[in-house]
Amino acid sequence: MTIIALILSIILSTGSLFYGFHEQSLDAVSRWVLILGIAWLVSQWFKWNWFSSLALFASIVFAAIGLWTGVFFGWMAAGAVFALFAWDMSDFRQRLRFIPHDDDARGMERRHIARLSLLTLLGLVLLSAASLLQFKFTFEWGVFLVIVTLIGLTQLVDWFKKQ
Repeated sequence: MTIIALILSIILSTGSLFYGFHEQSLDAVSRWVLILGIAWLVSQWFKWNWFSSLALFASIVFAAIGLWTGVFFGWMAAGAVFALFAWDMSDFRQRLRFIPHDDDARGMERRHIARLSLLTLLGLVLLSAASLLQFKFTFEWGVFLVIVTLIGLTQLVDWFKKQ
């Protein structure tokens, strides 16, 4: 369950940053973002635990560069938020290996993902409200919110099934 949330958050982070830069025709930067996302996914496959911290830092730097160059703040903030989500999932996954077998690891996973998802949802709601206030709410941003909402609802349904 944690690995699915981790992979989805890496894809959403990379996709948000990539789309924001690509929309502004900053193709060289968008290619570097795509390379970072692929490297992050590969690092999870090889269990290079140190890479998540580096990828989080790089994602925040890319988001800052995007804000500095005038890319829509929603894409940059969403990229940074999902990078933080992915970093936390990677760290949580490492910590789960050290808990005793008699503890409820699956329950801990579900609760941790639920809390983090709620926090991410709150961040996206605030980003959407800010973009509405600035009249920058676009169709693409709406589609992105629908996709994230569907992923969240799928997680929620799965969570209720297992309880």
